[in-house]
Amino acid sequence: MAEMGIKEERIRKLISVYYSRQDIRKAILDFAKNREVVPRYFEGFGKRPDTLQYESDILELAKRGATSFHCSEELWRDPLEIATGMSEEQLNELRIGWDLLIDIDSKYIDYSKIYAEILIDVLRKHGVEGIGVKFSGSKGFHIIVPWQAFPEEMSGLKTKDMFPEWPRIICQYLNSEVALKLRERILEFGGAKEDVLEVFCASCNTQSKKTTKIFLRCSACRTEAEVLEEIIKRKRILRCPNCTNEMDEVRREPLYVCFGCNRNSSSEPNNFKDRVKTEHIDADILLVSSRHLFRMPYSLHEKTSLASVVLDPLHIKDFNIKDADPFKAIPRSFLPNSVPGEATNLLRRALEFKPPEQGPEPTPEQSGKKRKFKEIEIRNLSPDLYPPSIKIILKGMKSDGRKRALFILLNFFRSLKVPEEDIKNTIEDWNKKNYDPLTSGYVKAQITWHLRNPARLPPNFDKPHYRDLGLSPTPSELKAKNPISYVARRSFAQEKEKSKKK
Repeated sequence: MAEMGIKEERIRKLISVYYSRQDIRKAILDFAKNREVVPRYFEGFGKRPDTLQYESDILELAKRGATSFHCSEELWRDPLEIATGMSEEQLNELRIGWDLLIDIDSKYIDYSKIYAEILIDVLRKHGVEGIGVKFSGSKGFHIIVPWQAFPEEMSGLKTKDMFPEWPRIICQYLNSEVALKLRERILEFGGAKEDVLEVFCASCNTQSKKTTKIFLRCSACRTEAEVLEEIIKRKRILRCPNCTNEMDEVRREPLYVCFGCNRNSSSEPNNFKDRVKTEHIDADILLVSSRHLFRMPYSLHEKTSLASVVLDPLHIKDFNIKDADPFKAIPRSFLPNSVPGEATNLLRRALEFKPPEQGPEPTPEQSGKKRKFKEIEIRNLSPDLYPPSIKIILKGMKSDGRKRALFILLNFFRSLKVPEEDIKNTIEDWNKKNYDPLTSGYVKAQITWHLRNPARLPPNFDKPHYRDLGLSPTPSELKAKNPISYVARRSFAQEKEKSKKK
């Protein structure tokens, strides 16, 4: 609490001086055009929706205690017309576009720099030259590709209406493009932090478990022994197998064990290779969501008291935290001058992107997770086995929520291994029953994407997806937890009943 008090006191003294700078206010206001803008206070965010119209608005909010300003990736005809609960059609009507905003974050700013440099190189290889970069204010960077760089339409769909689906797909694609080079660069960087490394067996490509080998010696008969750390934790006293005297610990050595082929690094040290974990050093897909806000350029950061300064994309590696000193900040535009349509190839490649095949599933011993259930083959699959909620959805949507319903149905059918042609026909029939059918182009694009990617379970019944559609899952559905589990239980019960009759 004392530390938070010091931070709060420091930034409160800073905001009145910092936001009184006319050049800072102008930089913030220029970027605010057509965006929802919300001030942040120590108690939380201000009211929504809101926007900035004049430089004096920024100064007035700062006097009231606003510490930073956050804005939307989406561009709106009039941000003040946004209302909670608006339908997708209403939001699409109000939205005039969106910027691709990529949030690069890591525990270590040097790794964030490496990712940003590689990402910019990848973007340029796809023909994107107009790229903006700014410091997040903490340990990462924000990279922006302006709306004007994207085509108005792709595959018969309006690009502006495909938020957040298409920006998320682009981020997934870019993560995949960056991953291999990122691992290589971090290992080349030297002294990679242990928490971003993982060890794999070179023989079977299975992730290995790190443990410790403990060497013991009996002081009475000099017998020596080796045990894993897990044994020591289970037994407080280890006795000599020869004379039963208590054994003493001599030394410890780190050890990697492969449960896939029963190798360990002490007997075969060259069989284990370091790899870099990149799941916490990547383009944050969670940032790409409807009405999500991000810190505006030259806005202060509450925890660090640093400014979110704009950088030269060619000199990221030269960036130093001291460059984000609010009193040294020299405003420049975060939005680059993009050539209209220069990101067309990037969007096309992302939409054609197919994630690489997953490696071998880790064993329960490796992952520390509970053993997964054996995959069940449902041979008597029919609509009679479907959960009530799925049956209601299949009758057609009588109000908003068609895209969410399509998401549930596609994951449901894919997880049940329904033939592709049957999926297409069922979805086509379902769409005709909707109060306002989705465009055929959108439906085809979603079906193609789901068929091209690995199957994923539909949301559990306790998730908000169903409530948002006006559905109330039954007790039997909630007991089964997931639509696929529900079908499996019904199938098993049906088969059991048939066998009894025989």
